[in-house]
Amino acid sequence: MGIVLKQSFKNTISTYIGFGIGAINTLFLYTNFLTDDYYGLVAFVLSAANIMMPFMAFGAHNAIVKFYSSFKTNSGINSFLTLMLFLPLVFIIPTMLIGYMSYEWISTLLSKKNAIAEDYVWHIFVLAVAMAYFEIFYSWSKVQMQTVFGNLMKEIFHRICIMILLFLVYFEWLTVDQFILALVGVYVLKMLIMKLYAYSVRLPRFEFRKIEGLPSILKYAGLMIIAGSVAMLILDIDKFMIGVMLEHIEQVAYYSVAIFIATVIAVPQRAMHQIMLPLTAKYLNDNNIPALKDLYSRSSISLLVISGFIFLLIVLNINQLYRILPDEFTGGLFVVLIVSLAKLFDNSLGNNNAILFNSDYYRMVLLFGVILAVIAIVLNFVFIPIYGIDGSAFATFLAVVIYNTIKLVFVKYKLNMQPFSWASLKLVILLFLLTAAMYFWDFPFHPIINIVLKSILVGFTYFTLTYKFNISEDVSQQIKKYLKF
Repeated sequence: MGIVLKQSFKNTISTYIGFGIGAINTLFLYTNFLTDDYYGLVAFVLSAANIMMPFMAFGAHNAIVKFYSSFKTNSGINSFLTLMLFLPLVFIIPTMLIGYMSYEWISTLLSKKNAIAEDYVWHIFVLAVAMAYFEIFYSWSKVQMQTVFGNLMKEIFHRICIMILLFLVYFEWLTVDQFILALVGVYVLKMLIMKLYAYSVRLPRFEFRKIEGLPSILKYAGLMIIAGSVAMLILDIDKFMIGVMLEHIEQVAYYSVAIFIATVIAVPQRAMHQIMLPLTAKYLNDNNIPALKDLYSRSSISLLVISGFIFLLIVLNINQLYRILPDEFTGGLFVVLIVSLAKLFDNSLGNNNAILFNSDYYRMVLLFGVILAVIAIVLNFVFIPIYGIDGSAFATFLAVVIYNTIKLVFVKYKLNMQPFSWASLKLVILLFLLTAAMYFWDFPFHPIINIVLKSILVGFTYFTLTYKFNISEDVSQQIKKYLKF
């Protein structure tokens, strides 16, 4: 766990810095510098691009991580990486041609409920391509066990740029249309910088030789399109469908604020995942099952401890936080609570995703994912017209819980390993007791002072009890380390 903890710690710090900047953008700058409908439009465009991204990448970023360590010669590695660079064009070029010929039909479909979205079809396409190649170049550096710079680019770079652009809009140096165009440019620039870094880690040598196991690689890459699409659908189909189904696109903005707050819980998982993914693939390729089991259980409890703390900070401070936001954004309390629970459960699975998508059983998992993506879409169709954004949040919650439960049972059945222990149960009880004891209690001060003081009190209590009961060996070691320091 040494390399995992070292890089995960750095990635966690950079990810939280990114989320801190994102919080300022999402909760304060977007809500005050853009009108609600244009904020909703930006969220809609980014969500649509995220949904398209797995198709544009054609599974190449996943295939790099899974198969890179199986090649033992420079010639084999060079030929494999060459294929991964050009493979996405198989989908990108036909999509571009279809988009060009069907532009009017696509724009009419997307703007059926909200005419404001009509002129942004090509923005979505370019964003999706930039996002796809960014992930490919990030995977290129991941397999060299270099994740820190890529995580800085993934979590911080574009948020700083967006903050600058929002201030330019505020000072009327940019129009909103120019802002959205510049936003696309930021993602393209981020991709190009990641490309330069990836090539500095390992300079590409283009070789077009026969690749051993090519059919398996192409089959896996193709299936990973489905896997990535399922993941993105569960994450972003709600915002996309709200923008398409509800007449007021500003509802996407209100929903996005609530989702952003809840998504902070996923930060530790995102940070640790960057290094766990190639490490899990290596253990599977080397058939090192004892090491894999150890990584599975330790990653689960470590993530549960850290994400549990964030869950407490969100749930116990959410009412105070909504007091300092514009009134129209305060209707997302239920969204925050229900999605926070889903994210907490998601984190508790540790490197479950990395195990499944790099094992020989990924085909069945993809089947489960497709079924659940369909369920998520159907549930959104049912609940959004009745309950609006609350209905969409509940649909997302059900989809995530069902999907994760199936993955958990499947790994137990096929690989005879599961991540939970008595420590997991003790931690869940601790979270429940602290939530029950402190949810309805606040300091009688300004909301910001209240949040700071309550967070300090919660943090001290939580980590003292976590350390005392030694719930996570890795977390306890880190606490000891910083106590000595």
